[in-house]
Amino acid sequence: MAHPELRGVVALDGPSGTGKSTVARRLASRYGAAYLDTGAMYRAVTLAVLRAGVVLSDAEAVARGARSAELTMGTDPEHPCVLLAGEYVDDEIRGAAVTEAVSAVSAIPQVRRALVAEQVRLIEAAMSEPGGIVVEGRDIGTVVAPDAGLKVYLTASSQVRAQRRSAQDTAAGRESDVDDTRADVQRRDKLDSGRQTSPLRMAEDAVELDSTGLDVAGVLEHLHKLVESRGLLVYAERTAR
Repeated sequence: MAHPELRGVVALDGPSGTGKSTVARRLASRYGAAYLDTGAMYRAVTLAVLRAGVVLSDAEAVARGARSAELTMGTDPEHPCVLLAGEYVDDEIRGAAVTEAVSAVSAIPQVRRALVAEQVRLIEAAMSEPGGIVVEGRDIGTVVAPDAGLKVYLTASSQVRAQRRSAQDTAAGRESDVDDTRADVQRRDKLDSGRQTSPLRMAEDAVELDSTGLDVAGVLEHLHKLVESRGLLVYAERTAR
């Protein structure tokens, strides 16, 4: 039976807590596509820097630590993974220490240049195979994949985003308080939007999708219609990626 497969790049941008990771993974799975969480890449190099004991105010040292990190990203949406020097760090990069430091690390221009280059390489590798790729982050449509066939900017109210983030943390066994999480969400919004290099902003040709009143299924339905309308689907016998 023929299944819809993605041809091209879908770029999902937006602030923390909008549900990017969940819908990006499910969208990629639906279309037999690869999946890339660029935020996890910044979190991973932040963890590498913290483990090395680098002072975060020393931009050059942070950049060296980030560039030397042995980072491996799994792009299978069914089993995404992040490895540092061969060690799975998917849980650790979501901890409080990394969450507090990641915006500062990701704001350093040398760090962003190094990771954007790697993100572009991963996208090109995925595009060399059937299925395309769904990429999520904060500068995908503006910097990483400006020629993406579909760019979507996900938004939601800060309260809803805090509730989602808090629920995710609790489900993962991490202590969480909605008020504290909301303060952190707003702090990261300010840092990510105000950084000099690749600030968080919506691409001029992106479609804004407010997920405040939508569940995951509702967001996916909107995304499916957008993907179809852009002519990014072909129907083929699906093969294992």
